[in-house]
Amino acid sequence: MRTLCPHTIRPPFARYAHGVEVPASARLVVTSGQLGLRLDDTLAADARGQADQCFANCAAILAEAGMGPGDVIRINAFVTDRAHMAGYMAARDAWLSGVSRLPASTLVIVSGFTRPEFLVEVEVTAAAL
Repeated sequence: MRTLCPHTIRPPFARYAHGVEVPASARLVVTSGQLGLRLDDTLAADARGQADQCFANCAAILAEAGMGPGDVIRINAFVTDRAHMAGYMAARDAWLSGVSRLPASTLVIVSGFTRPEFLVEVEVTAAAL
């Protein structure tokens, strides 16, 4: 994989790449959007706690395919309010702290999810040779 960050456009605002090139021989994993629900159906009350669990859920899915955060090529995330951006970004940056090749990333503010207590949803795409 190769990150794409052309010098002819503004650098990324945070810890992500503008694009990631994936060779044709790579295996791909695409997750569904993950909410911050724990196995016992409990949910953190704050965006950081929910985002941490979203990433833990994504990590468990990736592990099933023998992959981890270092294989992620794209993160799509959704929060229900601008106030939740900081908590989400702190969780994302912590999850990627040991990763040298950063993924592409998009964060969108949405009007809500299926239950009002859900504040964050995260989906990832990963590739490995």
